[in-house]
Order: sequence, then structure tokens, then C-alpha cells
Amino acid sequence: MSEESPIRVATPDDVDDIMELALSACDENGFVQPRPEKLLQEIWPALNLDKGVVGVIKKEGYKPEGAVLLRVGTMWYSDKEVLEEKAIFIHPDYRHAKGGRARRLVEFSKQVSDELGIPLIIGVLSNQRTEAKVRLYERQFGKPTGAFFLYNARTGGWHEAAE
Repeated sequence: MSEESPIRVATPDDVDDIMELALSACDENGFVQPRPEKLLQEIWPALNLDKGVVGVIKKEGYKPEGAVLLRVGTMWYSDKEVLEEKAIFIHPDYRHAKGGRARRLVEFSKQVSDELGIPLIIGVLSNQRTEAKVRLYERQFGKPTGAFFLYNARTGGWHEAAE
């Protein structure tokens, strides 16, 4: 039986691994074509604990199993800070393995929110296994506070639009 991989705060040394995961997340869940430079503009400050943090599940010497990108920002109608979950992504090789990786990244996000003393805004924007993801979030947070809808797009569909 293998030991559970640790979750930790990612550092600038993790940039290549986190970018690789982020690009995979965009391939699977993005609904418009990603720009690596734009991803890096969100990820790099968080790796430096500048208005954000990246939580990563990773055994030393191995590729990451999953990660969450959290950024501190404001809602369009207020100056009060909130913690925005930009993405939680579990590498496909680990989705069916025991260990509750997505749950652990959600719990990490809640812990960061508690430590910062600011609200966490987190959600599911995916056309793949959406119901299972929503059930996980309901177990962690209770009933949803709303829903997302896409018109003229579907997650993972940006490939078709780019052709």
C-alpha cells in the first residue's frame, strides 16, 4: 500500500510542473483558447505568494498529481478581498486512485480562506463528470450558491473553435 502524497504550498521551483498541469487543465476544461503567457501571469505571482498561492499534491522526485490555483482579488462591486479558486485539476493518472485528491485540494482552499480571514469563491465549470464534481463540492460546502452556464461554447471545446 503506497503512502498518501503530501499537499504543500508550491514554490517558484515548481513553475514548469504547475504550467504543465495548467495547460492540461485548459485542454480538458477550457472553452476558449489558452495563452501560456496569460496562465503564467496568474501562476507566477501565486508561486511567490503574491496575492495568491498554489497548493500542489506531489511526492518528491515525481510529477504533481494535482494542484489548486488560488488568487486574492475583489468582486466587481466591492473593494473587499476574496479568495478566488481559479482551478483545481487532478492529473488523469490519479483520478481513480485512492486518496481523495480533489477533496484534499478543496480542504486546502478552505484552510487558506480561514487563515487569510476572507471568503472563498469556488466552483465547477466543466462538462466532464460535472455531477460528481458538484456532489464533492456539496459535501464540502453545502448547497450551491448559484450555477454557471455557457452559451455557444462547451468546456474542452476550444480545440474545435481554433481549427
